[in-house]
Parts: sequence; structure tokens; C-alpha cells
Amino acid sequence: MKPFKLKKIKFLNVNRKKKTTEVLNLFGDRVSNSIGRTVIVCFAVMGFFYITPIFINFASQEIFSNEFQNDSRKVMVYKLNGKEQEINIDVNETFDEKDLLSDIFTLNDLETESVRLSASTINQLFKDTNYNLDDVRLNKLVRPVALTWLPNEIKKIENTKERKNLFIQIVLPLILEENNNIKLDRLKLFTIINKNNNTKLEQKWLNQKYKQYGIPSKDLSTLKIRMDEIPTSLAIAQAAKETGWGTSRFALEGNALFGQWTWSGEGLKPKDAEKNEGHKVMKFNVLQASVRAYQRNLNTHSSYRQFRNARAKLRDEGLELDSITLSEYLDKYAETGKKYVDTLKKIISQNNLKDFDDAKLLPSSKKLESLI
Repeated sequence: MKPFKLKKIKFLNVNRKKKTTEVLNLFGDRVSNSIGRTVIVCFAVMGFFYITPIFINFASQEIFSNEFQNDSRKVMVYKLNGKEQEINIDVNETFDEKDLLSDIFTLNDLETESVRLSASTINQLFKDTNYNLDDVRLNKLVRPVALTWLPNEIKKIENTKERKNLFIQIVLPLILEENNNIKLDRLKLFTIINKNNNTKLEQKWLNQKYKQYGIPSKDLSTLKIRMDEIPTSLAIAQAAKETGWGTSRFALEGNALFGQWTWSGEGLKPKDAEKNEGHKVMKFNVLQASVRAYQRNLNTHSSYRQFRNARAKLRDEGLELDSITLSEYLDKYAETGKKYVDTLKKIISQNNLKDFDDAKLLPSSKKLESLI
């Protein structure tokens, strides 16, 4: 699984006075005539101070590149003390973890001592609320049942179909809820884009979203591409693959549905990892936080740039967000690469997960009718 790791960077400052002196010396060595030297030096000084702001602005645009560039990582080369030094800059590394995941941390802190229901209690709850997958496939309506933990007994359910159905019933409302949040955000974003002037509240909201989606350049086109849904069937398939349909230790002990890594946050150590070295699997207090972190990961990490570009292309062409098509661009999610993609496709097709792509979450669906 791709690490969800952010680092702070430092920029090298170039002494402008020293730089100016180097430029003057360069021209001075090549001009022997004193009058000619004076004229050229004047032009050089004027030119340097005229061009510098343009260069800085250009460099800024290069550092904070928009979403459609081939590589999010830019290399700036400076001469310092006579030596060339390179700085690697990633657009996702200019905000720290608190900015990018602030709303996830808030959600994660809401409930630290939640009750874990048993599998039998959950099944009875679903029956009492008439929530079953056959009905969802037919009517496309999902009950808003938000559980905070998977039941421990899920790994003891021997019937594969029953175990899979229970897992889907638990994660489906959570995935739809997060997609609903993004839909509403996109509606607000497009409303702001289409206005000539924005209010202070709208600008404050935009600044918050720039931080959450890791866009220090405050580029609206990049925000529009990143702030988008993950197909429901694809999210279910990845959760199923990463947790063994809810039976993994990381899922049961840490609500980790998508196997995201961390080096600095709270998490669970893999059994074969070194005691004080290596990554941990991110741990969450509620399942909902895990889903939100997963979506934020795909929507911001540079490893999934092609995924976002392919999704944006489908949007531009007025096509549905097809999970099979988009799964092609998730080969970097796991070390197995293309094999991982093939596995996702099999999970989606063999379990008819695309039936849930157009499902709506009750009761919030009514306020989203204009978006569907």
C-alpha cells in the first residue's frame, strides 16, 4: 500500500547581492573597453532586477504545477558557493499532515470508546430496518446505518456469501456518505467558480479546501480535479482486498479498511516489521474516518495522479465514473502492481459490485437529486 506520508521542505535562499556581483564579473571579463563596459554593466543591472521577479513567478508556477502535468515532482537547481544544488519539491509536501487531514483527525476524535456490536446484533439491526443487498440492487436505496466497528465474529462466518454480504452492508453506507460529502462540496465549488465575486465566507471555505486537498498554489482547476468521488464499487473492492472481507487484524483492531501506511501517526505494526523501524498501518477510532482518509489519499497523493486525470477525462466526456476503467491506474497502490489491478477487477465483476455505483443513501439522497 502506498504510504500516506507528508514531509516539510526547506527552500534554499540565494544571496541576491552575490548573484548580482557574479553577473557583473561575467560581463566585465569579456568587455575590455571601459565605456562599453559601463554601458553593458548598466544594462545588466537593469536587466537582472527586471527579470528576477519574472523568474521567481515562473519558478513558483513550476513548483506548484497543476494536476495535468506528467510529474508532480519538480527539481530546482541553484548555484550556492560555486556548487549546483538540487531541491526536490512535491506539491503534496508543502502542507503538513495537520492541514491535509484536519477533518479526518476531527472525525477520528469524535468517538474513542465506541461499542462494538456482535455480528448477530448487526444482522438483527439490518433486518429490523429492512436493509438487505437484494433490495439495494433493485431499488438503489441504502439505509444510513453507520457502524463504528466491524464485528469480531465476521472472521468466524464460514459461509462466504454471508460474510461478504455482511461486510458490504457495513461499508456501503460509509462510502456513500463520504461520496455525498464530496458531491455537496463540488456543487458549492462550481457555484463559487461561476460567480464574478466571492464572499469572505466563500474564500475562507476555498482556503480550507485548498489545504485539505494539498494545493498550496490555490489553483481552482486542480481543486476541481481532486475534489471528486471514488466509484462505490471500486472502494468496496479495495476494502475487501485489503481486509480479506473484514477479517484482517488491521481491520478488526484498528478500523483500517484500506491498509494505509503511516510513519508518524497512530497505527498498528505489521508482525514482521522491525520494532523501531518501518511503517505502521494507520489506526482509526471509527470506520468512517478510515473511508475518508482513503478517499483523501487517492485524491491528493502524487502516486494517483493518473487515476485523477483519467477520472477528470471521464467527467469532461460526460461519462460515468467506471470502476473497471479507473482501477487500471491503481497499480501503485500495492507492491504487486498490475496483479493488484487484476484482483480488483475480479472482485468487482464476480461480486457484481457495480450494482451499487448508482445507489443512494437515505435520507440525505433527496438533497442530492440535482447532482445525480
